[in-house]
Order: sequence, then structure tokens, then C-alpha cells
Amino acid sequence: MKAVDIYTDGACFGNPGKGGYGAVLIYNGHRKEISRGFELTTNNRMEILSVIEALSLLKEPCSVKLHSDSKYVTEAINKGWLEKWKNNNWFRAKNQKVLNLDLWKRLYDLLKVHNVEFVWVKGHAGNIENERCDELAKNAITCQKLIKDELYGC
Repeated sequence: MKAVDIYTDGACFGNPGKGGYGAVLIYNGHRKEISRGFELTTNNRMEILSVIEALSLLKEPCSVKLHSDSKYVTEAINKGWLEKWKNNNWFRAKNQKVLNLDLWKRLYDLLKVHNVEFVWVKGHAGNIENERCDELAKNAITCQKLIKDELYGC
């Protein structure tokens, strides 16, 4: 399997508010940066979406080391919450439906394709690639034509 390093970040101006994500993919000396901005969304949605969009670019199953400053994302995977939610018909607890369900389902499917290790990195602490992702996410909010997050609020 090809080994790929991915860095991701999400941002929002207001929460909910205008949002964006950024990701950096590094493979064999090659680098790809992606970002997109949204009219109305949440920070957590952007954190998850950054992971989804980055993994979706991979053309074959890969071994991925994914770096995120979102404990919401990294702990959902590393602590087994995502698997528990899936096994509990997408409920966290009695009558508590999983938030951002559309995105968690998409991520769940991608994790069946790729071997992904989730690594939490402290945000705004000098990690060059994490800082770049933050810059990409914020620039996406201010520099691009914003699109609608179709499933926000569903």
C-alpha cells in the first residue's frame, strides 16, 4: 500500500457561520492542497469534511497517517465512538442521534477502504502543515465563492 500523510483542518467564522476546510496530502515527495468554503455550517462539520475530501482523492487503498487538531474527529475514531455509533444505529445514547450523521457515514465508508491512523496535533502550536491547513480553511471562507452545505441542520 502507498503511504500517504494527510493534514486537515476546518474553520468557521461564527459557529454556525461561514466555514471552510483545508487539507494537505503528501505522497512520495508530491504535495496537493485542497480547500472549499461554505455559506453556513459548523466547525465540526468542516473538520470531518476536510478528512472526507482528502481521503476521497486517493485513487486506491492507501496507508494513511492523518493529522488533525480536532479531538472531535480523532477521538471519534481512536476511542471507537464511530464504530459504536454505527452499531447503535447511529445513536450516541438513548434518543441522542449522532450529529453530522451524513458526514460520519461517508467517513465510515472511506475508513473501510483505507488503513488510516488518526493522530491528534495541537492546533496553532507551530506544526507547519497544520498551520497551512488552517490558512487554507480560512482563505476558503474569505476568498472563494461560498457554496451551500446542503445537509447542514438536517
